[in-house]
Amino acid sequence: MRVLFINQVFGKTSTGKITCSLAEEYEREGHEVRIAYGRFPGKRDDIAVRIGTMLDVHAHAIMTRLTDRHGFYSRRATRKFLKWADDYDPDLLWLHNIHGYYINIEMLFGWIKSRPNMRVYWTLHDCWSFTGHCAYFTMSGCEKWRTHCGNCPERNSYPSSLRDNSYRNYDDKRRLFTGVKDMTIITPSNWLAGLVRQSFLKDYPVEVRRNTINTEIFKPTPSDFRAKYNLEGKIVVLGVASIWERRKGLDDFVKLSEILDHDKFAIVLVGLTPSQIKALPKNIIALQRTESPRELAEIYTASDVFFMPSREENYPTVCLEAEACGTPVIAYDAGGNSEAIHDGRSCVVKCGDIEAVKNILAEKY
Repeated sequence: MRVLFINQVFGKTSTGKITCSLAEEYEREGHEVRIAYGRFPGKRDDIAVRIGTMLDVHAHAIMTRLTDRHGFYSRRATRKFLKWADDYDPDLLWLHNIHGYYINIEMLFGWIKSRPNMRVYWTLHDCWSFTGHCAYFTMSGCEKWRTHCGNCPERNSYPSSLRDNSYRNYDDKRRLFTGVKDMTIITPSNWLAGLVRQSFLKDYPVEVRRNTINTEIFKPTPSDFRAKYNLEGKIVVLGVASIWERRKGLDDFVKLSEILDHDKFAIVLVGLTPSQIKALPKNIIALQRTESPRELAEIYTASDVFFMPSREENYPTVCLEAEACGTPVIAYDAGGNSEAIHDGRSCVVKCGDIEAVKNILAEKY
């Protein structure tokens, strides 16, 4: 069987790693596999197919900012890719993130519908597929996606734009994404599956398949991390994100740093940009993103508790990674956060309740 995966990135960030893991699983079973992607190349050039170039990505991003028509550019790059895909002739197409400024969704779904005998899976990692603009709507409390988007309150969130074309986008996505003959929607969480079943994608079969992590890497891993950062004798509260955007709760870590006993507790954050590091209080140990999974496992292991203050999340693998390294989690009861914690020492608190987090830390440590 020939299998084709499509994802925004290849081998990096959570969706890239998930896609690669699935592809390698199919390879081990003897199938022919390719991964098509828009940016961030991985280490498997033998199975990688690049869609366009970074110049195409930047052009798509600029046009999105100007028009709010994310997913409707990259025509030349998509045409070239679909010509290759026709020659490859996949039996199974497995979509992941098709947003991210790299592919034209109208051309892609036109091609999919022209191949009624091709089986299609689509793993959703957020809500973008059934809204007129945004990837998440929890923080704004918007319910328009249930009926018809328009006058979008999340216009400035990813994929941000100077205009509001959410009404038109909603119509076009509904037209394009419905009517595929043999497509199954896959979500990592029951939370997202429930939303899909209330959206215009509700007529497709929906399956919940949990994301997994590599427990050969994410396991208790001793290191000199505590000594290196002068954390001996401290209770270390850790936060990790690939991108510390607004929904990830960086501001809540700042609030927590203001009310914790600095002699007893230390906050460590991983995945920050240089500008974010510069803006943070000096009592937070702020680190840039690491590309080394082992180094990340060492940091998880060296910490006493992992705090997950994300207010919009599907099924966060960082919680799985922390627990696999022996570190319990405190997570906000938002999205699929609670579904990603399994350690009996982990717990969930009301979204935004920093005082509850402080009290749990004081009680347990």
